[in-house]
Amino acid sequence: MPSVPSSHLYTFLALITVSILLISSYSSYANTMRTIPEIKQLKNILDHVAAKGNELLTLATTTNSTSYIFIELPPTIGYREYWIRVQNDTSNVWVEGALGQLGEDGTKYQVFLPKKASTSGYYIGGHGSAILECYMNGSIPQLNLGSAGG
Repeated sequence: MPSVPSSHLYTFLALITVSILLISSYSSYANTMRTIPEIKQLKNILDHVAAKGNELLTLATTTNSTSYIFIELPPTIGYREYWIRVQNDTSNVWVEGALGQLGEDGTKYQVFLPKKASTSGYYIGGHGSAILECYMNGSIPQLNLGSAGG
């Protein structure tokens, strides 16, 4: 008789273990399914900012003028914060961004621009509209990103 209650106990512990594994795997799956559209929306925002930046670079280099544009961006993506910034090195210019807070280690997404320029600035979601400014700094176009309000 003593073996019957202990077998029930082992069965109960096995059920608890399997239940915990199933719940954690479904939770992970749900987080993944929520993150995929958020990443797609971030990439769309980066494409939009890069396209506007390319327009301003073209305008500044052909007309030697200063121009800027306000871009309405969502305050959050899903319920998550995000940031974008413009970067350059000796051969490329790109717009990059990520979900989370600026400076966190994580996956960064980049969209490259076809023109060379000097860049500076960043935008953090929820801080008003983004503003892109472009002007000629000597013979090199300067592209700046910032917040307008918020």
